[in-house]
Amino acid sequence: MKLGEKLKYLRETEGELRGLGRAISQQEMVRALRAETGAALSQSYLSQIESGARPHMTNTTRQVLAKFFKVHPGYLVDDPEGYHVELQSDARTLDDKLDMWLIGGAERFRRDPELRRALLAVARHSDSRRCLILLNAVIETPGLLDRLFEVLRSPDDNGRETQSAPPTRTRNAGGARKSSREATR
Repeated sequence: MKLGEKLKYLRETEGELRGLGRAISQQEMVRALRAETGAALSQSYLSQIESGARPHMTNTTRQVLAKFFKVHPGYLVDDPEGYHVELQSDARTLDDKLDMWLIGGAERFRRDPELRRALLAVARHSDSRRCLILLNAVIETPGLLDRLFEVLRSPDDNGRETQSAPPTRTRNAGGARKSSREATR
C-alpha cells in the first residue's frame, strides 16, 4: 500500500472514530492537528501526499501524523514491492483469517479499551470461530444475555458492582414488561 492510500485510510478511520460517519476531511484534519498536537500542516501538503505527487514526507511530519492517528511512525511509508498485509499461503485456516480480522478490529477500536480487550481475547482463543458461534447462540436465546450479565457481575471490596450492563426490557410470563434488574429481584 502506498503512503497516500494509508493516509486516506487513516482519515476514513479517524472520521468514523470521531462519529462523523465519513472520512475526516483534509481541512478538518489540519484544524484537528493544530488543536490536538500544536503542529501546523497545510491542506495542500496533505493533498500532495495523498495524490502521490509528494511520495515522501519529512520525519517531523511522519512523527506528528503518527501521534495524531496513534500509529507507529513506520506505518507511514510505502510498503515494499510485493508486500502483502495477509499471508498468501493455502495453509492459512479459517481461524487464522478470523483472528487477523479480529486483531484488525481491535486496532480500529483502540479508543474503546473494553471492546478492544474483548476482540483480542476472542482472537487469542484457540477456537475463535466457535467463540463467535457461541456468542450468537447466547444473543439469540431469549433472556440469556441479560442473565449472564447479572451472573458475571462481581462486587468490589465496597459491595458495589464493578461491571454494569444496561438494563433491558423483557416480558415476564404474564406478558408484563420489566427490566432485567427487576427480573432478578
